[in-house]
Amino acid sequence: MTGTAATAPQLIVAERFGVEVPTFQGEGPSCGHPAIFIRLSRCNLTCESCDTKETWDWSQFNPTEVSKRESASDLAAWALQSPVELVVVTGGEPLLQQRNLLPLVRRLLDEGRRVEFETNGTVMPDPALLIDGVRFNVSPKLASFGMDEVKSIVPSVLRAFAASGRSVFKFVASSVADVDRIAELVDRHRLTPVWLMPEGTTVEAITSTTRGLADAVVSRHWHLTTRLHVLAFADPKGR
Repeated sequence: MTGTAATAPQLIVAERFGVEVPTFQGEGPSCGHPAIFIRLSRCNLTCESCDTKETWDWSQFNPTEVSKRESASDLAAWALQSPVELVVVTGGEPLLQQRNLLPLVRRLLDEGRRVEFETNGTVMPDPALLIDGVRFNVSPKLASFGMDEVKSIVPSVLRAFAASGRSVFKFVASSVADVDRIAELVDRHRLTPVWLMPEGTTVEAITSTTRGLADAVVSRHWHLTTRLHVLAFADPKGR
C-alpha cells in the first residue's frame, strides 16, 4: 500500500445503499426526494428504541461483521456513480467521524451534490461542515426513546445547531406527552424549524401514531413527517 493510500481518511461504515438499487429520503424536509445513503457505524448513545443497533450494540452484534473501513475517496467514487443529487450521511452518530468526513463532503459538493447529516444533536459540528450545500437533520432523543436525557440533550450543541441556520430539528414521538416534552425543549433552546415524526417500524404503528399525534402537532404549527420507506417497501432495511 502506498503512503498516500495508507494515510487516506478512513470511515467506519455500516452500510451504503441507493446507487445499485435506487431509493429516496424517507423522513424530514427531504421526504420523498431521491437519495443515496451512507450509514456510518458507532454511536455515543444507547437508545432502547434504536432501529440501527448494529451500529453500536456489541452485545448483539460483532462489529467486525457489521462494519468495515472505507476511504472517503472510495465512498465518493461510489456515490458519484449515481446522478442523484442528495447524499444522506447517517448512523449511528456520523459526527463522531466528522474530521474524516470532511474530504468526502468537499468532493460531493464540488460535484454538485448536496449533503444531509442525520445527527442526534450531542456532538458539536465542525465549523468546516457549516457550509452551503450541507444541512443537518438534528434528532434529539427523548427519555421515552429509552435514553437518559442527561446524555441525549446537550444544550450547548442544540443551540449551536440552531444558530448555524443550517439545521432542522426532527423529533421522534409516540405520544402526546412526548409532544409536550418536545415543546419544552423547543422553547427552552429556541429550536426551529421543527419536524415531528411518529415512532414505528410497521405501517400499522406509523399510521396509528400519526393519527394520535396529528392534532397536537398542527396546533403548534410544526411540520409533520412520516417514515416513507417503511410505508413504501415491504422490507425497508437498506432502502
